[in-house]
Amino acid sequence: MSRRDYHGIVVTTPVTVPYVRYSTHGPHRFLAQALDSLLQGSGLAKEAIDGLTVSSFSLAPDTAVGMTQHLGVSPRWLDHIPMGGASGVVALRRAARAVQSGDADVVACLAGDTNRVDSFRLMLGSFSQFAQDATYPYGSGGPNAMFAFITAHYMREFGATREDFGKLCVAQRANALRFPHAMFRKPLTLDEYLGARVIADPIHLFDCVMPCAGADAFLVMTEDRARAAGIPYARVLGAIERHNAFADDPIMFRGGWLLDRDDLYAQTGVGPDAMDFVQTYDDYPVIVMIQLEDLGFCEKGEAAAFVRRHTFTHDGSFPSNTSGGQLSAGQAGASGGFLGMVEAIRQLTGAAGERAVTDARFGLVSGFGMVTYDRCLCTGAVVLGAA
Repeated sequence: MSRRDYHGIVVTTPVTVPYVRYSTHGPHRFLAQALDSLLQGSGLAKEAIDGLTVSSFSLAPDTAVGMTQHLGVSPRWLDHIPMGGASGVVALRRAARAVQSGDADVVACLAGDTNRVDSFRLMLGSFSQFAQDATYPYGSGGPNAMFAFITAHYMREFGATREDFGKLCVAQRANALRFPHAMFRKPLTLDEYLGARVIADPIHLFDCVMPCAGADAFLVMTEDRARAAGIPYARVLGAIERHNAFADDPIMFRGGWLLDRDDLYAQTGVGPDAMDFVQTYDDYPVIVMIQLEDLGFCEKGEAAAFVRRHTFTHDGSFPSNTSGGQLSAGQAGASGGFLGMVEAIRQLTGAAGERAVTDARFGLVSGFGMVTYDRCLCTGAVVLGAA
């Protein structure tokens, strides 16, 4: 297999539209605020945006093409990316190739959702055909039961404990206290984690993301253009995606990253040991452990031991989810797939403030999305480098 590398392509202008628990506004408002912030942060005119990607669960019946009218843009390249937690990585890959080919000069990648009191319930009933046929009619109204199934299997098979999952959650909460947009603003102790109420055994309250409303966004362009405009940027060094991997596994314990990680590091020219931080998709802590294994930071089944050896705080060993991740920042729908990307850009452009990882040169962002009834279908990862 041969592919063109990502040389000369950069990602810039990380934007977070502040998250709120509930909102009466639609997703269009949050997406529009994200685009406005991109323009303000980059100094570019709206007319310079000639490419657009949009990810949202609550945008229907609109898609990306409908958003062009709402946003008042006229792109010559457009993509709608309904891939949930993998959408940030996939949006970056699509946008990078569009810029390389000359189909667009500057691509705005937007993700955002609203959250009304009944939004999550309504979304679950129509999320997929699998949800309609195989889970929702039987009372399993969402991902908690599915991930409880995966978590319980992982614990039995590999010896992980709730204390191991709790260590990740506590560390991410410590990171979130230094992220101004995080929804959770109080420290979390391991005792509080362990004593939280059961949601779907063995998953307890702090194992679950909190739905909220908000948006995240970034720009993709050439390095020459970013440098000429004086816009801080991170270089795209390598990226992968895979869908419906290991479909024959009765219970999910690995993902598509495992199939493509050698390709990722070959593109990048450095291995997992070179990463100064990692932003994993973290709708549940068991998925963080699976990613640590599948992306080569430890062997399959050894993530619990890996967790016990590291701190995962921004200023400790193996900085991970340095904005708090979704488990402490919140999950603004499809923005959950962008949260790690915008945080990685901040880390590599000196915009992470007091949660900055010292002398960060390389960072990895991974994505995971689209729950069916027993697993997620979309996986992806990207390695970014400082300018």
